[in-house]
Amino acid sequence: MVVNGPGISCCEPDIGAEFVPPLPDNPRPKIVALCEHCTNRMLKRDQLLPYEYWAFDAAATDEMADVLLKMKMRKPYTLDDMVKVTGMDAEPLEKLMDEMSYIGLIEYNWENPTRTKQWVLPMLVPGSAEFMNMRQSQLDEHPVMAKFFEQSSKNALAKAAPMVPMGGGGVGLHVIPVEKAIETENQSVSVEHIEHWLDKYEGKYAASPCSCRMSRARLGQGCGDDPSDWCIAVGDMADYIVETDRGRYITRDEVYEILQRAEDNGFVHQITNIDGENKIFAICNCNVNVCYALRTSQLFNTPNLSRSAYVARTETEKCVACGRCVEVCPAGAVKLGQKLCAASTGEVPEYPKQELPDAVKWGPEKWSPDYRNKNRIETYDTGTAPCKTACPAHIAVQGYLKLAAQGRYTDALALIKRENPLPAICGRICNRRCEDACTRGRIDAAIAIDEVKKFIAQRDLDAETRYIPPVVAPSTSGGFGEKIAIIGAGPAGLSCAFYLAEKGYKPVVFEKSNRPGGMLTYGIPSYKLEKDVIEAEVDIIREMGAEFRYGVEVGRDVTLAQLREEGFKAFYVAIGCQGGRLPGIAGQDAEGVSVAVDFLRHVAEQQENGGTAEPMPGRTVVVGGGNVAIDVARTAARLGSEHVEMFCLESSEDMPASTEEVMEANEDGVHISCGWGPVEVRAGEDGRVKEIVFKRCLRVFNDEGRFDPTYDESELRTVAADRVVFSIGQSIVWGNLLDGEAVELGRGQGAVADPKTYQTAQPDIFVGGDVYTGPKFAIDAIAAGHEAAVSLHRFVRDATLTIGRNPRAYRELNKDDVKLESYDTASRGDAVHNYAREKAEPFREYLETFTEEQVRAETARCLGCGASIVDENKCIGCGLCTTKCAFDAIHLHREHPEASRMVKYEKKLPSLAKYALKREMKIRFGKKGSK
Repeated sequence: MVVNGPGISCCEPDIGAEFVPPLPDNPRPKIVALCEHCTNRMLKRDQLLPYEYWAFDAAATDEMADVLLKMKMRKPYTLDDMVKVTGMDAEPLEKLMDEMSYIGLIEYNWENPTRTKQWVLPMLVPGSAEFMNMRQSQLDEHPVMAKFFEQSSKNALAKAAPMVPMGGGGVGLHVIPVEKAIETENQSVSVEHIEHWLDKYEGKYAASPCSCRMSRARLGQGCGDDPSDWCIAVGDMADYIVETDRGRYITRDEVYEILQRAEDNGFVHQITNIDGENKIFAICNCNVNVCYALRTSQLFNTPNLSRSAYVARTETEKCVACGRCVEVCPAGAVKLGQKLCAASTGEVPEYPKQELPDAVKWGPEKWSPDYRNKNRIETYDTGTAPCKTACPAHIAVQGYLKLAAQGRYTDALALIKRENPLPAICGRICNRRCEDACTRGRIDAAIAIDEVKKFIAQRDLDAETRYIPPVVAPSTSGGFGEKIAIIGAGPAGLSCAFYLAEKGYKPVVFEKSNRPGGMLTYGIPSYKLEKDVIEAEVDIIREMGAEFRYGVEVGRDVTLAQLREEGFKAFYVAIGCQGGRLPGIAGQDAEGVSVAVDFLRHVAEQQENGGTAEPMPGRTVVVGGGNVAIDVARTAARLGSEHVEMFCLESSEDMPASTEEVMEANEDGVHISCGWGPVEVRAGEDGRVKEIVFKRCLRVFNDEGRFDPTYDESELRTVAADRVVFSIGQSIVWGNLLDGEAVELGRGQGAVADPKTYQTAQPDIFVGGDVYTGPKFAIDAIAAGHEAAVSLHRFVRDATLTIGRNPRAYRELNKDDVKLESYDTASRGDAVHNYAREKAEPFREYLETFTEEQVRAETARCLGCGASIVDENKCIGCGLCTTKCAFDAIHLHREHPEASRMVKYEKKLPSLAKYALKREMKIRFGKKGSK
């Protein structure tokens, strides 16, 4: 396999190739010599590589090249030394040395007995490539420098990577664990602690931009982070960074703030590892999606290049598969599995381990060029807890049930809001796919998951106990200034606003109605979802920093073009399906005929601000068999209709409304007639509906499963009606919103967009919720809003929309092959139906919230299906997982003390040779070294 060549870049896509012209026919001789002199490739140093040539060509004059060629790599030179080796006068030479230091070709320090300033020609990486990529103006003017850094940081290691011993052997950077993950570890040594390095370089810290983040962004593969201040230079390097205008001095407290922000965001702490024992020059906080140092271990599948002395391991009995450790693991070493034994084997499935190069031949076929995406796959093939898998938002159900069982209700609410910002709403209206999938349902009845969630989320209804997530922005300044507009304050828009605000944005939500919620407010009756619940959830999003502008219809009151002129960089269109459909029959325009969405909105608007809806005496006919039709029928019954009857095409077994909804309709006195389709609406002389005619439906779907009703035209039924409400579908009302935009519309006038990123043909417009999928459930819209927030953040930050993105693909364990040894035998709890309240106030919520006793009893029924499993061969010992676990279920163990041995760069060859010989013996004599 060709590792490097035209269009090929160590098996990764050759990003930035457009910035690298072919070598000139007559290259500058001194730059050619400089490329050979400065490169740290161990092999083929005389090979002239275009990206090296053009980077040095842009950075160095011939005079500079003359001076650099007289300096030995990594040898310090005082000004007197440089005068001797160059023969130049001191004053112009010092000016030239400082100019090259500013560019990044050389660095300087005062590491000698007399503390005299001395200059050093560094290697390319870590070294001059970073320094030339730490100033945005240089990257903007010479983007080839970004390619220079990207390629130099891996090309030299392509063949050497498998031969690198633990600790790095003088190569690259080295993971240093999160301090609190090992602060009580009595076997640790000083160099494994961040505190040791802060003590050693006390008072000499400088924050500088991350060259990896800046380089990747310039090459079109940025991660969306603000690059500023993530790298912490220490000692003399801090002075170099500040004096060459690359950073600023910071205090120790500011160092702690940066480190904490890094841990909050899941960034890996790394230290430089080329200067031998007990010496570093920087602490980096690395995002694996852009970091070139982490890439060395992940691309080549050689964790020795990065790993610390530690390995993570879970305590299965404590683990509840909440997934927090999985989400944050940079190496993809932790994945969701199961803790239940398989009935067929009597054991938990055996989980695969990453092959290591310590005992087998290693080449490009063993590499992982797609590591940024593969490392984000969160579930083993054998599956995990079905509740998390089935939920469209993939909430950590098992985790919040356990927290609730422990009485840790705020922690439980925080865990829910990792994936669902509207738990109080969902606790009342969710269609409970988690319960449908629950393994416990195979024994007796599923856990009453939604009732427990509703209990937990009650805290949000009280300003004293509500949980407002902190802003966790990938920025050391705490947030972002880019303006993002969200059009529509339904569940998708609210979810998007929540997660953007959590990321540090101040999104603006435009809503044409007077209140937020969309169909939550205007389409769901108050007896199921009271409006103060919606307002409480929205208040939290507002407190997080989102702005809401009500009574503004985008396309009518303001256009997208005008919003762009106001500075908005991106738009999330989530206006829902707010129109209804008519069947296209005679008489459907008679007075008294309406569609479900208009009917429910009219009632909701009448009830706003404590108002009372007008009575609906007489006979109400509802056409349709879904949950929305049920809502219309029950609402009419509660408003005084003496006779309410639903007519649907389907049989009672096949009607789309849920069994629970049908039962509740029956309790309200609603009559349901199945197997009928509308033929004609008849009006009286006053033009008002008088009756409706139906015909018998024999079959709804054809043999191919398509909607294609078949009728018996001879069997008709005429039904008297004072009002008719059609609930046979919803439509999108675009108005003038998309006028002049490139957004394409597809089936049902829904917006066409990328199924993962939700980006439309108009790049700055993203869509989601019902306007993209057609009518679905609130939890589907919430999940879509979360994903849209990811896309919008990346878009406005000029980052890749897809690379390193969590695919949100989960598999459930095999529920047909589960061995249950013991479990709580209590039966499922049910919410108390307060009939007295329902009779007195028919539009108030009548289902009581669980008590604490009920919550304890219900959560005890959970079988605890899932667990996180660590592949110790992939783990790099960063300890981030330990910072996220709320159950003390994952810890670091010091199993590789040899990884803490720091080797000077100049001694790398003996170190690599010794390990390579040991490895070769294993390969040759068949002794497998993989654990």
